[in-house]
Amino acid sequence: MMTKTMLLATAAALLTTAAAGTAFAAGADATPQAAQAPIPTGPTATAPLDDTAQKGVLVFTPDFFAAQRPNTALDMVERVPGFTPDDGSGARGFEGAVGNILINNNRPASKNDQGTDVLERTPAGQVDRIELIRGGAPGIDMQGYSVVVNVILKTAASRQSIVTWNAMLFDGGKDIYGGSYQFTAKNGDRSWSVLLSDGTSSSDSNGPGRDIVRDAAGNVISDLPFANDGYGGGDSIRGNYSGPLAGGKLEATAQYGIHDWQEWQEIGVTGGPDRNYSDYAEDTKSGELGLTYIRPIKPKWTLETRLIHHFERFDEVATGSETVRGVVGPEARFTTKGDSSESIVRALVRNERSEALTFEAGGEVAYNMLDTNQAYSEGGVAIDLPSASVKVEELRGEAFVKGTWRVNPRLTLEGGLRLETSTIKQSGDASAKESFFYPKPRFQATWTPRTNYQLRYRFERELGQLDFNDFVASSDFDDGNVHGGNVDLRPEQRWINEVTFERRFWGEGIVSIGYRHDEIIDVVDWKPLDDGLSAVGNIGDGTLDRLSLNIVVPTDKFGIKGGRFTFKNDWNETHVKDPTTHQDRPISSVRPTQANIGFQQDITAWKTQWGVNWLPLLGRGDFYPDQSGGWRGAQYWEAFVEYKPQPSLSLRAQINLWNDFEIYRTVYKTREEPREVDFSETRQINPRTFVTLKLRKTF
Repeated sequence: MMTKTMLLATAAALLTTAAAGTAFAAGADATPQAAQAPIPTGPTATAPLDDTAQKGVLVFTPDFFAAQRPNTALDMVERVPGFTPDDGSGARGFEGAVGNILINNNRPASKNDQGTDVLERTPAGQVDRIELIRGGAPGIDMQGYSVVVNVILKTAASRQSIVTWNAMLFDGGKDIYGGSYQFTAKNGDRSWSVLLSDGTSSSDSNGPGRDIVRDAAGNVISDLPFANDGYGGGDSIRGNYSGPLAGGKLEATAQYGIHDWQEWQEIGVTGGPDRNYSDYAEDTKSGELGLTYIRPIKPKWTLETRLIHHFERFDEVATGSETVRGVVGPEARFTTKGDSSESIVRALVRNERSEALTFEAGGEVAYNMLDTNQAYSEGGVAIDLPSASVKVEELRGEAFVKGTWRVNPRLTLEGGLRLETSTIKQSGDASAKESFFYPKPRFQATWTPRTNYQLRYRFERELGQLDFNDFVASSDFDDGNVHGGNVDLRPEQRWINEVTFERRFWGEGIVSIGYRHDEIIDVVDWKPLDDGLSAVGNIGDGTLDRLSLNIVVPTDKFGIKGGRFTFKNDWNETHVKDPTTHQDRPISSVRPTQANIGFQQDITAWKTQWGVNWLPLLGRGDFYPDQSGGWRGAQYWEAFVEYKPQPSLSLRAQINLWNDFEIYRTVYKTREEPREVDFSETRQINPRTFVTLKLRKTF
């Protein structure tokens, strides 16, 4: 199946590329308002790409986005052809865990203050230009990405306030409301801002349906109504500052917030003879501080230091109860209280020896901690769990060296080596200590044989970052499961080979096709434990093959002004040996496919934008020692319209429709082969349609 999919997608990409190439030969390939570095000096960047000045950087000035009338820098970045914002994995540490967005040549001061969040707070009027960096550029830390975006802000003095109001209105569900106020002041190289936010959170997969249980022969033994919902919110304050200090530049951010989330699920009806009910609630308090100081120390030499600290306190309660033939069973209750934190100190020295050659060397030290106290009971009777109350600590150090060499205007090479050592220690119910050492090489080559054509290759060893929550027990009362913690987790390792071909045309047009192969060592997935429990652990070696296709086609040449058609998808095929059945299977939670097909249009005369996105098929599978299952859906639609009567005012309405959604699982009687089916369960859900409204006013 993967081979067939790859062939079909490759053929489609080649046909599209050929068509674009024909247009190029006919003289239709000028790139309006986008120019190749060096930066254009005129009022608009209308020059076509220049082979002789090739520096791997495409520059987009505000004129390029004028028809869209963007509110924020994020609105602009999301319209950069061929770029998809990525906030990174959020994993422990900084190196290799942050995203592909830079602001003024640097990433945000705090890893937890994600790039898209910073851009969402940045008014579009403050953007001087946006640079799309493909394959590396002098002084730019790519952090393993083949493409990054660099947003350069203006330095003119300004003062601005932004007020937003938003609502999520559900058909039959709980409506939620929120808003924010932000003040920003800028004067030359100095700026500061304060953001007060009343945030909201919800799920797009909640709604009524049926829960159907069948025996091993497929006979229906239970068919009951089903309903669920989930929602939450939070209040926070964030401050940011940027300005000169002692011959360098200081960037600082600080945040404190509280957040709550609650969800419930019911199978059957209240008071009925057969009913299963579960709920979950959590309250968290979190804060962070991020400091970045950058200072030239001599000509062509720069010192960059970072200090990041993040903490969180959490309190969680999950309950579940079951009524069978009118008999109410004991209530199951799972509680968790704890603290977590992360502290990072990082420093590097950058030497820009020339416009073509840059070297970096440095290191970072990180301390991570999770301290939890959990309890599980049935009918008020406490039941012991392995690793229920555990403190997990990690001390991690990393040294790195890397360089970027622009061999000639068409070829850029980037290489580096990171050496990581870490010690993970557990105390409490489980006691363990283990140390690791991993070298992590990286190599990337970017070749631009001619204007608008680019080929990129990446080879890298990546080390997966462990989720400390996998070391402790957990519950999933939706499926009646309680999981134990695993004290023997090791980081997942990946040897990655990736190649991407990119073809640009018609200004915003792009065809990008990529293939990636991962050799995975110590795959992290579900494994069996004693006493009928299961936990996340290392289950052996595996592979991943991914074919990626990204197409953007402007529609002006077809008579549809201001429109663009988009298609994007990753086809994933994974393999690993199941630790219970010892048979080959996919890796849990990896989506095999999820195509996104869309159309957007800017109607300048009406001061309006509208668009629609369609996900025809989505889902994933999960594989546990005692059951297998997952979820699948189809026909997910999202449509929006945004009206901007004035540059300082915008009103946006969006509707989300999901035609079909299903959760399924098969439960087995034993873990030994051949495993006999005990029963199967299917939850057919009709997700609630919801409308999102947003009002934004700048003054």
